This record gives sequence, structure tokens and C-alpha cells, in this order.
Amino acid sequence: MTEGIWSHGLRAAQIAWQRRRLSKVPALACDPAPLRPLTVRDLEAIFRSSEIDAAWEETAPRIGAVCAIADGVTEGVNPGDRRAIYYLIRALRPRAVLEIGTHVGASTLHAVAALREIVAEGGEAPQLTTVDLRDVNDPRSGFWKSAGLSQSPRQMAAALGCEDFIRFVASDSLSFFDCSAESYDFIFLDGDHSAANVYREVPRALEVLRPDGVILCHDVYPQCRPFWPGGTIEAGPSLAFERLCVEQPSLRVLPLGELPWPTKMGTSITSLAVLTRREGAIIPSQ
Repeated sequence: MTEGIWSHGLRAAQIAWQRRRLSKVPALACDPAPLRPLTVRDLEAIFRSSEIDAAWEETAPRIGAVCAIADGVTEGVNPGDRRAIYYLIRALRPRAVLEIGTHVGASTLHAVAALREIVAEGGEAPQLTTVDLRDVNDPRSGFWKSAGLSQSPRQMAAALGCEDFIRFVASDSLSFFDCSAESYDFIFLDGDHSAANVYREVPRALEVLRPDGVILCHDVYPQCRPFWPGGTIEAGPSLAFERLCVEQPSLRVLPLGELPWPTKMGTSITSLAVLTRREGAIIPSQ
């Protein structure tokens, strides 16, 4: 009981601190018009697609042989979430993908593997641009090495035959968005999780999103409540979306909820969520 009270107190303090910092950011215009109006039914169809299931069963061993990153080793995207990203890319068939937050390249490799298969099926040659604060492939400073992994993100992509579809950029997300001359069909936000930063990222991401595009977000916890034992969460994204949805009522955050496969800690729950342009908003935290 004491541990639960302690965890709750830390979470409340974190939320209060993030709220204070977020309140100092001037209101930003946010136009959700480019967003694809996805629904729960749409997502269920994607994650229960027998066609994508078959493709996954064929390619998963190859990805796993290259991207042998166990859950909890690097604080990156868990294996179940990586699979969800693969399914979304396969189903939506984007031509240009942007990832904010390369980290060790786990989600990166699953996204680019799906893009490579789209090309193999006769689709247009796509491009994945992945952005991180530092050079994730540097053999001295790259986090992949300090995390005890044997290959950098670039090396993993090359081993999977995906190097032609990927571009690595070292930059903070806001500077990248402000200087970008490109547009994207699919954007994955998983970089700086502070509420103030995410609040600034979303309007910029919408500005470079192509019509009927998708923005996927990581570490979204409605009401800022943890899904798993321990009580540790990243409150920033949910607090940012809470404010964005109040200021722009046509913007909605749609959590993916439970997936048809395991994610972490013996559950199938995911903190992934997509942005849509239907009415509504996530429930404000208490």
C-alpha cells in the first residue's frame, strides 16, 4: 500500500510540474484537416488482417534475427508495439514516413521493413526519415552501443536490406519541422515526451502531413493513469493532447487500447494512439 501511495504521489507531482511548464507556452493554431478520420473499427480491421498476419509471420523471424532487442533493455518501444507499427505501415502503405525519436532503431526497423515489402509488392519506392537529437549511428556516442547492442540502427537496416529506404537525421524535432521542405503520409512521434514539447510538435507535424495522413504517438496514457504495475508513466504527451483537444475540438486522440498480441508485463495493452479529426477529446486527467 505504501509503495502505491508513493507512486501516486510522484505521479501527481510530475503531472503538476508538467502542467506548469505547459501553461507557459502560448496557444498555437492546430489544424487537423490533413488527418485521416480513423475509427476503432478501422484499427481493429488492420490489426486482425489475415493478409498482414501472413506477411508478419514470414518476415518476423528475419526482423527478429537483426533486431534482437528484448523488452526493457533500452526503454524503447516494446515488441508488441513494434508489431503494431509494422501492421499500420503495411495497411496504410505510406510513401513517406517520418519518425521522431530513433533511439536504438527498434521501431525504425519494423517501419522500414514494412516499407521494403510494399516495394516488393509493386508499390512506389518509399522513404523513411528518422530524426534523433544525436547521431544514433556513431560508434562512440550512439546509444545502441552503451545499451549493449551489437549493431547500430543503420547496420540493422543494412542487414535487413532496407538501407535504400531510410535517411537518418541528427536534430531536435522542432528545428527539423521548422526547416523541413518535405511532407509525409505517416508520422510517428516518440521523441521528447515533455508536455510543452509535444504541444509544440503536433501543430508542426500537421503542417507537413499530407492529406489523409496519419500521426501515431507513443506513451499516451488517458487520464495520466499507468497501464502496468509500478505507476511509472510519461505524462507529457497526454497533458499536451488534453490541451490541444480543448483548444481544437475537432482533434481527437484515439488510443489503440488492447492489441491481438502481447505487449509487455503479460498484457496486450499499448500506449500507442493515433490522432484523428473526429469530434471529441481524451478525458482530462484529475
